[in-house]
Amino acid sequence: MAAKSKDYYELLGVARTASADDIRKAYRRLARKHHPDLNPGDKASEDRFKSVQEAYDILSEPKKKQMYDQVGFYSESGFPSAGTGGQEPPPGFDFGGFDFSDFANQQRGGYRGGGPGPGPENFPGGAAGAGGGSFQDLFGQFFGRGGGAAGKQEAPEKGADLEYTLNIDFWQSIKGTQVKLNIQRQELCTTCNGNGQAGGAITPCPQCTGTGQVSQMAGAMRFNLSCPRCNGSGKLRNACPKCHGDGRTAQLDSVEVRIPAGAKSGSRLRVQGKGNAGKMNGGPGDLFITVRVEPHQFFDRDGDNILIKVPVTISEAGLGAKIEVPTIDGRALLKIPQGTKNGQKFRLRDKGVHDARKDTHGDQIVEVVLEAPDVHDERTREILRELASLHPEDPRAEIWTKV
Repeated sequence: MAAKSKDYYELLGVARTASADDIRKAYRRLARKHHPDLNPGDKASEDRFKSVQEAYDILSEPKKKQMYDQVGFYSESGFPSAGTGGQEPPPGFDFGGFDFSDFANQQRGGYRGGGPGPGPENFPGGAAGAGGGSFQDLFGQFFGRGGGAAGKQEAPEKGADLEYTLNIDFWQSIKGTQVKLNIQRQELCTTCNGNGQAGGAITPCPQCTGTGQVSQMAGAMRFNLSCPRCNGSGKLRNACPKCHGDGRTAQLDSVEVRIPAGAKSGSRLRVQGKGNAGKMNGGPGDLFITVRVEPHQFFDRDGDNILIKVPVTISEAGLGAKIEVPTIDGRALLKIPQGTKNGQKFRLRDKGVHDARKDTHGDQIVEVVLEAPDVHDERTREILRELASLHPEDPRAEIWTKV
């Protein structure tokens, strides 16, 4: 029985119409979830990780994805031949109920049901039996692939974008900073100037005889595919020994990045042209930096507002006071009114984070935390007893009325 084709889209949990970015995000999420390092000894997670990796390897490469979308699987050598246990077409790969075995019989000179069968004028492209040309032309219309004497040239391809997570401390996010990053990226090969060629004659590909396409059989069906040896170019070049024909080499690049003042955790910066170099001198991708801000011991951030809890004494809260509180710009004076309650919040206007785009400041929200005195002497106890006698009201009385 033929091996069942894997549904790579289902493995990644994306639709068949998913964009390259959606496929990349799905892969990263699943790879993190099922990575063997995070699931030691879990064979199921390890197998799942391998399947997700295999799916991404196919769907992230345009040529491999094109072949998979057309016929339901990818093979370096094209389609499996009939009777060799090749993969079945995936679900949804339907030919509308047509039986193409008649076409194959016609190509072999026979016709199902006896007799000479339909004449060659009934098949587009001329007489049947001429190497399957008419059958290939028919499927060339379906898949947008026509035969032809001249192979297609490999087109320039833009380089992939790179992602980098940068950890900065609280004060770097508030004041802004300049950092130097060492990024591993693909750059144009200096030996071949990015064309992947070492010089010498360019010869026709012997596998496709210079057409850029090869014919493969799947059962009784014949398809035209890009030649796997020359990638559809129809030509073989003398590959550059440094980059092995890719036109790019891995390099460690130093990138200066300015983090603007007020940067928030999770904010994303784009450095244009600092992604991987493109193939065949295609343009470079971009570098995207995600900022992660480390927490501060006392300050918290809510948008452009700064939050802080400040302890006050019972006497300061009861009698009222003016106290100094820290802000991101230094010290500020805060007036505590008489009778301030524990947890009460006060606002210091324009003492928060500066938003350069709007030219506005957030506020600082100060939450009061009452601290009881640490009593070690009898005099303090007497004063507290006297205070209790002067204010005998029960602060929990309202609770009991609602329980």
